[in-house]
Amino acid sequence: MQHIFSKVRKAVEDFEMIEEGDKIAVGVSAGKDSLTMLYTLSFMRRFYPKKFDVVAITVDMGFEGMVFLPIKEFCDKIDVEFHLVPSQIKQIVFDIRKEENPCSLCANLRRGILNSTAKSLGCNKVALGHHLDDVVETFFLSLFFEGRIYCFSPKTYLDRTQITTIRPMIYLKEHDLRAAARKLELPVITNPCPANGKTNRQRMKEFVKSLKQFHPATKDLVFNAIKRNIWGLKD
Repeated sequence: MQHIFSKVRKAVEDFEMIEEGDKIAVGVSAGKDSLTMLYTLSFMRRFYPKKFDVVAITVDMGFEGMVFLPIKEFCDKIDVEFHLVPSQIKQIVFDIRKEENPCSLCANLRRGILNSTAKSLGCNKVALGHHLDDVVETFFLSLFFEGRIYCFSPKTYLDRTQITTIRPMIYLKEHDLRAAARKLELPVITNPCPANGKTNRQRMKEFVKSLKQFHPATKDLVFNAIKRNIWGLKD
């Protein structure tokens, strides 16, 4: 866990993600990434020199059989305020729109609900659980499917909602988070989305893994190139 804390703190400080008095809403999907981030930020607030508070927000997308009580119990255990927000995202995306490629619309709807809920709770920042692998996969998705050199930013201010989005886990790899979730026995809930594992992102995840055969450090090299040339952060 020391590795997790040090990497998150470095990302926070490199991109000035946390300021004195921040109230940060953590978007908790109930997957390993967001739960690890929630635990890490809840722990960091005890010793980080700039005082901040954390609340957890879970958007219930409307899939049948989802039980979020373990998430609430986990939040109670780490002394974090928990908010479950009902939505009709599943109905809109799969039943009404019948989207063949649902991820973009689904993500936009979830972010909209998350940001508006965060604003109503008095939060000025929203933390998302993207990690290093997500960064590299997003870069290649933009390159191969949109023909542009792009990747999301570690920190983004949204004028319309006056919310700043931060991604404190961008220096961590997915296997780090998988190990942390096991060690902490986090209450991970399996993603019930019918598109799970069948998306272009899943294909890109497999492509990025395959790059090891050309060079073991390809993923790290691509990430460092993004950090220097897109985010403008020098080593």
